[in-house]
Amino acid sequence: MLFDEDHAEFIQRDAALATSLEVLVSGEDDGEVRRVSLTNHGRRAREIELTSYAEVVLATPAADSAHPVFSRMFVQTEYLAEFGALVATRRPRSPDETPVWAAHFTVVEGEVIAAPQYESDRARFLGRGRGLREAHALVAHQPLENSQGSVLDPIFSLRQRVRVAPGKVARVAFWTLVASSREALLDLIDQHHERNAFERAKTLAWTQAQVQLRDLGIAPEEAADFQRLAAPILYADARFRAPPEAIRRGAGRQSGLWPLAISGDLPIVLLRIDEVEDLVLVRQLLRACEYWRMKGLDVDLVIVNERSSSYVQDLQVAIETSVRSCQVRPHSPGQSPCGGVHTLRADLMTLEARELLYAVARVSLLARHGSIAAQLGRLLQGPRRPLPNRRAQALAPLWPAPAAESGEGLEFFNGLGGFERGGAQYRISLEGERNTPAPWINVIANPQFGFQVSAQGSGYTWAGNSRDNQLSPWSNDPVVDPPGEAFYIRDEDSRALWSPTAQPICDSGVYRCTHGFGYSRFSHAAHGIETELLQYVPLDDPLKISRLTLRNTSGRARRLSVTAYVEWVLGTSRGASAPFIQTEVDADSGALLARNPWSIAFAEPVAFADLGGRQSTWSADRREFLGYTGSVAAPQALSAGTPLSGACGAGLDPCAALQCVVELAAGESVEVLAMLGQAGSADAARELVERYRTADLDALLARVTQHWDTLLGALQVRTPDRAMDLLLNGWLLYQTLACRLCARSAFYQASGAYGFRDQLQDCLALSFACPAETRRHLLRVAGRQFVEGDVQHWWLPQTGQGVRTRISDDRVWLAYACASYIESSADVGVLDEIVAFIEGPQLHPGESDAFFQPLPAETSASLFEHCARGLDQSLELSGVHGLPLIGSGDWNDGMNRVGAGGQGESVWLGWLLLHTLERFAPLADGRDDTRAAHWRARAEALRQALERSAWDGEWYRRATFDDGTWLGSAASEECRIDAIAQSWAVLSGGAEPVRAAIAMDSLEHWLIRREEGLALLFTPPFEHTPLDPGYIKGYPPGMRENGGQYSHAAMWSILALTRLGEGDKAAALFALLNPINHARTPDEVQRYKVEPYVIAADVYSVAPHVGRGGWTWYTGSAGWMYRAGVEGILGLRRARTDLLIDPCIPRDWPGFEVSLRLGESRYDIVLVSAGQRCRGLQRALLDDAPLACDEGTVRVRLQAGEHRLQLFL
Repeated sequence: MLFDEDHAEFIQRDAALATSLEVLVSGEDDGEVRRVSLTNHGRRAREIELTSYAEVVLATPAADSAHPVFSRMFVQTEYLAEFGALVATRRPRSPDETPVWAAHFTVVEGEVIAAPQYESDRARFLGRGRGLREAHALVAHQPLENSQGSVLDPIFSLRQRVRVAPGKVARVAFWTLVASSREALLDLIDQHHERNAFERAKTLAWTQAQVQLRDLGIAPEEAADFQRLAAPILYADARFRAPPEAIRRGAGRQSGLWPLAISGDLPIVLLRIDEVEDLVLVRQLLRACEYWRMKGLDVDLVIVNERSSSYVQDLQVAIETSVRSCQVRPHSPGQSPCGGVHTLRADLMTLEARELLYAVARVSLLARHGSIAAQLGRLLQGPRRPLPNRRAQALAPLWPAPAAESGEGLEFFNGLGGFERGGAQYRISLEGERNTPAPWINVIANPQFGFQVSAQGSGYTWAGNSRDNQLSPWSNDPVVDPPGEAFYIRDEDSRALWSPTAQPICDSGVYRCTHGFGYSRFSHAAHGIETELLQYVPLDDPLKISRLTLRNTSGRARRLSVTAYVEWVLGTSRGASAPFIQTEVDADSGALLARNPWSIAFAEPVAFADLGGRQSTWSADRREFLGYTGSVAAPQALSAGTPLSGACGAGLDPCAALQCVVELAAGESVEVLAMLGQAGSADAARELVERYRTADLDALLARVTQHWDTLLGALQVRTPDRAMDLLLNGWLLYQTLACRLCARSAFYQASGAYGFRDQLQDCLALSFACPAETRRHLLRVAGRQFVEGDVQHWWLPQTGQGVRTRISDDRVWLAYACASYIESSADVGVLDEIVAFIEGPQLHPGESDAFFQPLPAETSASLFEHCARGLDQSLELSGVHGLPLIGSGDWNDGMNRVGAGGQGESVWLGWLLLHTLERFAPLADGRDDTRAAHWRARAEALRQALERSAWDGEWYRRATFDDGTWLGSAASEECRIDAIAQSWAVLSGGAEPVRAAIAMDSLEHWLIRREEGLALLFTPPFEHTPLDPGYIKGYPPGMRENGGQYSHAAMWSILALTRLGEGDKAAALFALLNPINHARTPDEVQRYKVEPYVIAADVYSVAPHVGRGGWTWYTGSAGWMYRAGVEGILGLRRARTDLLIDPCIPRDWPGFEVSLRLGESRYDIVLVSAGQRCRGLQRALLDDAPLACDEGTVRVRLQAGEHRLQLFL
């Protein structure tokens, strides 16, 4: 390897074939080139295939790291055959977003013997569950698939096949270029699509490097030193940091640097100096900072003057003079000045501040130790790193593996999985290449702690906040899904290594995973050992329990080691927090503890890992465990014969690797307990560990399962649609409670925040299961309302930080949810609860949102007043048609520029506001009669305005732009009809009945695609319209809100159909949306890809992704689908102290049965249908006594005891 200022070169020789790779950055254009030269020193011709691979981001590292799936969805690719080039661009989300275009192509010098191939779909290239080392496109010897377009996860990959004659050389240059427009990019491709382009670029790169170094006054040797010193800045290296004890002693919160005017957001290079004679290193580091800045590497250089106080000022003046003389150089065009030079006097700093600086610096240098070259020579002394062991040591199973899954005993088995235990579990079987097309996960959580785990065993764990305090790394990579936690089993005699789950080591056996309510269970058999791994979370404590059972079926005694491994994060991302994590072994319990004192919000909590006290060896050093460039699939520490070192402390690459050894006689079983959690202090962590080591784990699991059985079993149904039963009897409510309310996280989004309107709607599904949670949440969200009446659109519960916006529907949902809760519970007293407001800066004109931490306001008010202020402000913000202003978005956040100028109006919001006013006004009677009368008058005016202005002839329009142009009209080229304006015209009860029916017919005609199994949000999608609706147009057409299926809205359509008495259509639409019906066969599984047991937020409608599920689990559509089934189709609602029954079922249903438990009441309900109508009960018997049917509806007073209710339709 050769690293020079202008290029890098890698040279390898395999027998008679020599290969060199030259990498350089163009000096005249935005681009790089990598040229591979193949020299054949043999006697026969060689045919060589070259394949490139680059993951396309076209965004900032922060945006890509925070949410890769979301960020990369906006990238589209295209293949230009005339250039043999792959092109990618990012669809802009806003008009002020700088366009970016990239291209990747080859220039070949030699004999090409096959047509070029290309691939831009990462999933197709790698294959599910594979990394680059075992990519499907490389190991399967198959041609690339030539994918392009909206591929969701883009790459650049080109393949060329060349023949190299004996003694000859072939060269292939892989160019990657970037431009600000398509036209400019095509010009660049044309300019570089010639053989001499590489030599020209190489010459220019060398010339530019010399000019830059001469301009900065830097010699090539010194530049090489700066490059070497950049490595520990980018990747923390303990050799360049303070000693571990100093790091431990000085550790503190990032905010501790703020009094020094240092943000802590950038890597810190610390120089300590106490002699004027050492100023030469100050000047050298200043040159290094200029050099790094030129290369795009931003750092904070902190120079601490440690000279004795009597002479300190002379040295300080000299330091500051050197800094000023170096900072006259201007920044490069387009380069923002990040990082800086901070000159501090040690005698004016507190001891804590000095120790903190010393502890957190990525590079810590003493001026007296000489130049950078000298210090590098001293710090980098040591033995060479061993070559990595890249392959796992797992052997083929030595005993017959269990038979592959046949699906016997499973409902809706689709080749991979199916339901069992009456639907309470979903069992998945994996074997060889048979894998889930995307991660099929379970979300397991209590209100303060949880984890998610996939069928392969990968996942992550969090405490307190699922985004900001991840204990192990969250993966948003549905292709590879790398594990951050793992279990390993090793035979101590044969050294065979395997894992009880398909990740991280997958052998040829069968892996079974069972996801249940509150737990997941994994089983596997290999090497004569049957394993079962059971994972769950207690109801009240912050820890994850993993029970690994080993059963010896080999017929002989076995000696095995079990290793539990966790990569610590203790923050939002491992890269940001890992350098600051400190580990130790608790002296009393032996548990391994970890904390992140650098964290602002979570500095005090202490994480822990434990093997039930069995651990005999351990390590907190990830580098030791994995090995240099190692992986979790092949940890070097488990392939070597040496025990774990016991390393822990500060300044390591942190992990927790705990190991124990067990001996099993033939036929014997043993259970190994692993715990992972976090407590408020080391003492609390120790108490938890010691308590759970001796706890009755079976009783604990029984409490968990009983908890979920009680919640989910409050209402159980039996209908002719078994797929509906499976969702209504558990999975939809579990998704709502475990994921939406407790975890607020899933595979496709780690939020950790509460959305003001989001969880409010979720709680409305809990009227049977746990209405108390709804009450708590009403008061919780009311506390996030500003005095003026608007609210935080979302907020982080630990800090209260959140975003203030102009999104218009938030302020209506509080009153809507309160009215719904009171109608179902009769708890009118909740309106008298006193809740404080918050206060903060109001949005400036033209400002759409602002993120900040508000302060508690001095003003408090009843919950009624909170609701009233939201409604009053909504009524004040009305437009020229008398409809509410849409602001920076209504329910559809993506329409954030429809009314950005303050004039656009929302028809959908008009229906919601109308319905809310009519439901909430009665609650104002006797409390605020003036408001009650005002709201009723405004409701009537709003109803008239909607009918006068919003009707389009066959459906209701959606909104108006600021200029008055209608959106959602027959005259619209895009978004001609929108589903939610039609469904809420019905749900509000405000539309004229004839028009409402026509509107729903139009919705069915234009938006329901039965042959594709889709219910679109609107059609056609946004693509070319000159009017700017917002970032929704940035989505590829047919994806997410931009004309795909958005399941949340589709559930409203089901409810609207039941309001119209269309039971046949409502049940058909429910079945069409049911995820079980999207994955009934292996082919459908590959099309839908995501979990069939929970609802997906969206389903794509654009080729080649038609019918592909989007983001699962973390979606409000779960709660609304539950309500659509229970309240809409089955017609069961709580009405204060009564049970109201008004079903709307298909004519071909012979009836249904319901078991309902509410406190001391139990009702067994049986409905018998004559098949003549969808709605309108004719007769009812309660405990064999006749019961009145009022206009086809039955009302039953809820009373203690067991009751039988018979209904006849």
